Amino acid sequence: MFICKPRVQGVSPELLALYQSVCPSTIGHMTDFGFLKGLKPLLQDFHFVGNAVTVQLPHMDAVAIHKSLDLIQPGDVLLVDMSGDVERACVGEIVMHAAVTKKVAAVIVDGCITDVRAIRKMGVPVFSKGVSPITTRSIGIEGSINVPISICGVVVKPGDLVVGDDDGVFVIDPLHAVEYGKRALEKQAGEAATLEKISSGLNLSSINGNARFFE
Repeated sequence: MFICKPRVQGVSPELLALYQSVCPSTIGHMTDFGFLKGLKPLLQDFHFVGNAVTVQLPHMDAVAIHKSLDLIQPGDVLLVDMSGDVERACVGEIVMHAAVTKKVAAVIVDGCITDVRAIRKMGVPVFSKGVSPITTRSIGIEGSINVPISICGVVVKPGDLVVGDDDGVFVIDPLHAVEYGKRALEKQAGEAATLEKISSGLNLSSINGNARFFE
């Protein structure tokens, strides 16, 4: 069975603006949930934030990911659940070129990619579990678009907010994203002062109060 549900615009312009400077590693000080652990970035020196478009593939059948590119809009993040397959690549040069043409913010695959030299040149962030020369094919078994999926054990829903950089990827329901975003920006704003204090000769444990545990 093939399922293709409408694209969900869950992320507002205000939320996108809020997260433009938010680092996933800052949110990592606040929660353990929502991080896509185990994925590796293909590029370096990047940051993205966008609206989730989800795809679930049945291992070797690539039909659904191709159809999803008809629905995707500029600034979206394409997330692909390979149903546990870590041997086949569902994203290569052609699929990635189509995604880049649609101006995606990033592509995230809970599985493998291929054609890495060509994809690197495209300059759009890509996360995956690895690289493989064995690819998916257009068979017509089944596939789902814009349904809840699992990426590295995290449930990702269509319209979720996705933010990522060199350190990793964080996914959150837009309804809960504002608080984390504001707290992250406050923490990041205070880091410059902490760095300056360290440079002036103060000990980190004295600055953050951790020295008290050894008194």
